[in-house]
Amino acid sequence: MGKELPHSLKALGREQLPETIHLPDGEFRFVRLFKHDFFAVTALYSGPGGKVVLKVGRKADFLGWPCGWIGRLLARHEAGIYQRLADLEAVPQFLGMWGKHGFVHAYVEGHPMQKGERVPDDFAVRLRQAIEAIHRRGMAYVDLEKPQNVIVGDDGRPHLIDFQISWYLSKDCGGQLWPARFVLRRLQEADRYHLAKLQRRTRSDQMTGKELAASYRKPWYIKLHKWLTHPATRFRRQTLKRLDPDRRSGERGAVP
Repeated sequence: MGKELPHSLKALGREQLPETIHLPDGEFRFVRLFKHDFFAVTALYSGPGGKVVLKVGRKADFLGWPCGWIGRLLARHEAGIYQRLADLEAVPQFLGMWGKHGFVHAYVEGHPMQKGERVPDDFAVRLRQAIEAIHRRGMAYVDLEKPQNVIVGDDGRPHLIDFQISWYLSKDCGGQLWPARFVLRRLQEADRYHLAKLQRRTRSDQMTGKELAASYRKPWYIKLHKWLTHPATRFRRQTLKRLDPDRRSGERGAVP
């Protein structure tokens, strides 16, 4: 794992998550930490109603700059996504806000999808149906590039988590205007590309030759995005490597 991340790169800084949280079902106790990175901290709690996940957005300042507004904005945005998708089987149940920076959702028994894992026969179909349902609501998931955002449930079904950067703009915010609709279409196409890539890496035996070939063709807007963001990404990685030189692999901030 390498040494611990500097406090300045943690969403809560030097602050720790509470040992207990109180929900309508009663008191839930801290079980384990999943991830603590710059933008959020995620942990598992257990109580009378079962297991739940608490996610708290950034509260700590960074180099003297107030960043609490980022955490509040991201928490409200992601909580809104969970609520809009509450009727989808593949989305964990939203259980309410936790203060101004956090929210709670139900825990799904299972494990993050691994590259090369052989998932159940109907897994890809169910995952595609979930993504299509999200798209029909004028939204895009956006983060399917990370297989760990797809939970392979103990029930053998796919479950989606982490909607922090998912795209949704209401009509009041210009969601029906041409620029927003253009961006939405590109992001939905990117979802479909990453969906095909996930299937290729887990159940390529279920794909036709044409589908396999398409899964290797990266859309131009994904190439453009990578080209535009490469300098910033490289700078970020080099900076984090200097701060945490012992780390060799895995998602930074994640706890195995």
